[in-house]
Amino acid sequence: MPLRKLGEPRPASGYGSSGDQRACPDSLSQNLDTSSPLSASSYIRDPSAASSTLASSTDDSLPARYVASMDVGALQKRIKELEEQLSKAVAITRSSDSASGQSTATAVNETYLAHIHSKHESRLFGSSHIINRGVMHKNRLYGQSHWGSGIAHVAIDILELIEPHVRIESSKIFTGMERCKAFGRIIKWQRAPPWPTPPTTDLPSRDVADKLIDGYLRTIETVHRILHVPTFRKDYEAIWAADSTPDTGFLIQVKLVLAIGSTVYDEQFSFRPSALKWVYQAQTWISEPEFKAQLSLQYLQTCILLILARESTSIGEDFTWITTGALIRAAVYMGLHRDPVHLPKRTPFGAEMRRRLWNTILEISLHSSMLSGGPPLMSLTSFDTDPPGNFDDEQLMTENPVPKPGHEFSHTTIARALRRTWEIRLAIAKFLNDLTSTGTYDEALRLDREFRAFYKELSRTLHTTNLKSDCSRSQFTMNYLDFIMQRYLMSIHIPFLGPDFHTTTYAFSRRVVIDTSLRLWTAIYPISTLQTAQSDSNRIPKAQSDLARLTMCGNGFLRTTAFQASLLLAGELLMQLKEDEGLGPATLRPDLLAVLKESKDWSFECIQAGETNIKGYLLSCLLAAYLDGLMRGLRKDELPGLLIKAAEDAEIRCSAILEQMAAHSQSGSNLNAPLPLSPDSLVDPMSEWDYMISDDQFNFGSMDPMNWLLDDEQLRRMF
Repeated sequence: MPLRKLGEPRPASGYGSSGDQRACPDSLSQNLDTSSPLSASSYIRDPSAASSTLASSTDDSLPARYVASMDVGALQKRIKELEEQLSKAVAITRSSDSASGQSTATAVNETYLAHIHSKHESRLFGSSHIINRGVMHKNRLYGQSHWGSGIAHVAIDILELIEPHVRIESSKIFTGMERCKAFGRIIKWQRAPPWPTPPTTDLPSRDVADKLIDGYLRTIETVHRILHVPTFRKDYEAIWAADSTPDTGFLIQVKLVLAIGSTVYDEQFSFRPSALKWVYQAQTWISEPEFKAQLSLQYLQTCILLILARESTSIGEDFTWITTGALIRAAVYMGLHRDPVHLPKRTPFGAEMRRRLWNTILEISLHSSMLSGGPPLMSLTSFDTDPPGNFDDEQLMTENPVPKPGHEFSHTTIARALRRTWEIRLAIAKFLNDLTSTGTYDEALRLDREFRAFYKELSRTLHTTNLKSDCSRSQFTMNYLDFIMQRYLMSIHIPFLGPDFHTTTYAFSRRVVIDTSLRLWTAIYPISTLQTAQSDSNRIPKAQSDLARLTMCGNGFLRTTAFQASLLLAGELLMQLKEDEGLGPATLRPDLLAVLKESKDWSFECIQAGETNIKGYLLSCLLAAYLDGLMRGLRKDELPGLLIKAAEDAEIRCSAILEQMAAHSQSGSNLNAPLPLSPDSLVDPMSEWDYMISDDQFNFGSMDPMNWLLDDEQLRRMF
């Protein structure tokens, strides 16, 4: 039966001819409708009482003239048939609940209702289990691909244990959180440029600028083709000429490239203040009203770079899905969704640049959908533009370039490889976030099979490609590509995790999530505890270093996915402890325990790199302490003290770093603005916080895990 939209009339149930439901009252047909979010057992808990209720309901609902036309025997027979149907519906639902451990309605703690509304539907159509889970948090609806939709169950036990203690404003954990929050506000105030920030011609020194440019070109540009590198380098060289007056539009592109490249310059993100200023300048320039009439390929390039730079510098990165919608419409308005062969004749250079940009826009659309949990903004029927040709950039500068054979590596090899998997990845995004998605487990397994087939063929093709380019750059692109693909594979199965799905039916999904999470984690934290013991050196290849720095210093989907993977692995450790039935101490997987320790170190390194939000580190410390307490066999009433001590220690450590950071940044921007209150005076117990959005506020009035994980401050004034 197709899903019925809210507010639409209920379709005929088929009990009467021509849709006539007089023989089955609407209240009963609603109970028997297994497509309803709440099945029959949710309405009638006592089947023995159903008979009298059913008979009474039927007699009251039938018109008198209809009852008069029926003899008593026929009426009793009809009631008996309906009772049997109801009994079968109840039996099926109970059997499903017993087999899968899945309740038909997820209970929500009443203390959380003012802050979050969760939707978790479970229904049976034949043998196919349907899951439709989403999170409505304040004024935003997160789909299943959003990182917060599948991990709340990991933290809820911990937060419920410490909730009574952190409500006490005089407690050390409360004041420690507030102190860290205050330092975070001061640091962000010191860093934030004024708004608007008109573009200027100032640039860092030539030596530094060259390194930042190379940082971008050897990473993001190798995967997402945005610029024609020879042309960009030529115009970039002209900027440094003594008598040059650079074009403002190109200068903005240079500054966005510098901002993205600064995330891999060093492990401290030492150019963060400059990167913020460059992004603000770009946003100011692109927001000018008269710029609307200047639609061009350069405009699209700048829009794409701005989206990527906002993610890298944590400037409204969680809202790039909204910006992507405007980017797509601008590209369609310029005809990039049509292949150049259908448009007036263009040069090979112009045609290929249009294909490259459209290909990147397709990637950005999927990327933003998965990051925000919003539905994809594209479909297969909305464009006919071919993938970019297998050209090196230098080839496009000739009059009649000939594409390289498919087995030869080119500057578009990775972009073309991603395009071959775009259709299946679009299907995954729709499965997770579309309103009309069926969400069945059978569908998830089908997507898993198809995705693996695509990825296997893709891997075979890339491994047989003749890698003539720089080895380090090629290795980065392969690592980055694998990270993207593993993320999609993991996302298929995350909706089937949690306490309701720990049965053999979903064992495959559980294993896939563990395997992909480990693979994602080792990609961004390549020196694991186990690997270090087997290695003579802590040095890692530059390609892996770039990916690790992009994750630690930048933001967006890389850090989000890494954090999500570490939490999912911590959740697996918790589940292993709960499932252990041995008499001796529980034996947990050492590789998962290593990740738990590494996630603490990594989260703290993010703070050392300039992150003002301590929530990721704090949650990692709480999870480690909670697991340690469970492994030691502590009673439930002994766990809160252990957790509070871990939280206090984490806050002390973070407070020292943030205080140093605030002192170091004191000579920054906004010197004429009023200084915020001192850290000790900034106490706002109703403030809220978010790990992945740049906000370190805390909410002590509600210990709802979604408030811990999802809350954010209002958009910065520039957006």
